Amino acid sequence: MDWLQNPFIIPLGAFAMVIVIVAIWSYRKTREKELEAHRDLRMREMEHERQLKQMEIEKAKIELEKTKAGGSH
Repeated sequence: MDWLQNPFIIPLGAFAMVIVIVAIWSYRKTREKELEAHRDLRMREMEHERQLKQMEIEKAKIELEKTKAGGSH
């Protein structure tokens, strides 16, 4: 237990605690940004899928109109 009486233990312990706190905070911020990026990517994918479906519907409408116009002549 002689090491407990060393005058450098408390400052080193405090320094190590600060490093651990900063590392945890940094990890959480990085993870938060990563999750936000995934969320944004998923929203873009959903929007893209919606646009593709809308284009397919428009294409089907145009083809139906062409069919009706071609069949009525």
